[in-house]
Amino acid sequence: MGAEHWSSGMISFEEDDRGLVLLYEVENNDPEWASKRLKDGGEVTVSNGFTFESADLLKAPSKRGGEEPIYEFRFAEKKAGYYRIPGRILGCDHDVLIAVNGLRLERRTFIAERNIRIFPRIEKVKPTSGEIVVGGSRQDRIPVEIFRELLAKFPNSTELDRYAAARVETIVGEFFDGNAAAREKYEAYLDRRGSIVSAASLDQPDLIQAEIDKYVLLRETVLAWLGDATSYSEKDWQRLIIKVILLLFPKYVAVLEGVTVADFYSKPGTRKNRFIDICLIDAGGSIDVIEIKKPFDDVLLSRGLYRGNSVPTKELSGTVMQAEKYLFHLSKWGVEGERQLTKKYASVVPNGMQIRITNPKAMVLLGRDKRADGTSALTDDQLFDLEVIKRKYSNMMDILTYDDLVRRLDNVIASLSQRRGAGSFVAKSLKR
Repeated sequence: MGAEHWSSGMISFEEDDRGLVLLYEVENNDPEWASKRLKDGGEVTVSNGFTFESADLLKAPSKRGGEEPIYEFRFAEKKAGYYRIPGRILGCDHDVLIAVNGLRLERRTFIAERNIRIFPRIEKVKPTSGEIVVGGSRQDRIPVEIFRELLAKFPNSTELDRYAAARVETIVGEFFDGNAAAREKYEAYLDRRGSIVSAASLDQPDLIQAEIDKYVLLRETVLAWLGDATSYSEKDWQRLIIKVILLLFPKYVAVLEGVTVADFYSKPGTRKNRFIDICLIDAGGSIDVIEIKKPFDDVLLSRGLYRGNSVPTKELSGTVMQAEKYLFHLSKWGVEGERQLTKKYASVVPNGMQIRITNPKAMVLLGRDKRADGTSALTDDQLFDLEVIKRKYSNMMDILTYDDLVRRLDNVIASLSQRRGAGSFVAKSLKR
């Protein structure tokens, strides 16, 4: 064996001239149980996660006893800077490659709590088939730091029943550019549904039905996320909304992330950079700002009253102030800002589009006005005061709760459904 050795309870890994060997210390009183399984069935799964065939067995405990009951299995071959692990060992359809340097191998590298195999979950949400590569220099790799983040965020025992699927798809999907985005789900849905376009001339109801299908899917997607709201951080919510934002708000054609804006006013005579998490570009090239916060139901209005009136929480007023400053600095940046933004994001916006800073607006998405059971989280008086607050800022920003967003989708679906019915009536009338 080589010098490298990783140990984790009953499982440890050692390096030899060919690659990696998995050492498994028998966890019960029958040291021959694995040998019997290999003889009878041709394969054995040890430590609830590693499946080996007879050809993988390098050494088995002696039948005479008198030594440590340890099995040795060929786990990986070393080649071109990677350990190549046969996918069948980890429960995958394709091999797994892990860079020789940069990652400490332990049981938890491959198996999460409640004996959930990690790599089959990655393979399930990976957008393209083929090998799973961790670390190293290959272009299709998952960087080591991203993989470590996945392991750190992988749900523990108390989270698994409710949050496992959502957490894994979020963590892995964000690296693979939106595997679970609503756009792909919508297109897959239309494929399953079959073509709605016949060889005959296109009827208006067919187009309207396609729009209804899109918005119904978006509503269901947002509601599903809200059902697991507490499993996501604020950054997660930003990433989730980004996945569907161009479908939720059709006037926009591009999303810009991590936008740097010049601030010449905080310290007169010097330039300071400010960073906006998300900006939106509309079909005319104009830039707007969107602030996305977590959907808590207690971040809108303070519990106390001021002269009988509800007032914004620090969360709401602070978010509004932050958005106002972004709009201020964008406006003051002017023509030079337009030039820099257009050059930097030329590959993101439609070809030839010029980004314009023309009276930019903001959209603020935060909080909920309903509880998880569907009842109102605010009294009638509070709802009225919240509407007053929204209208106060309506000239520069649109303040939305997540329930506002769902209601807008409901209204769009209802409107389209009415138009579909009217369109069918008109089409039938014309055929007469």
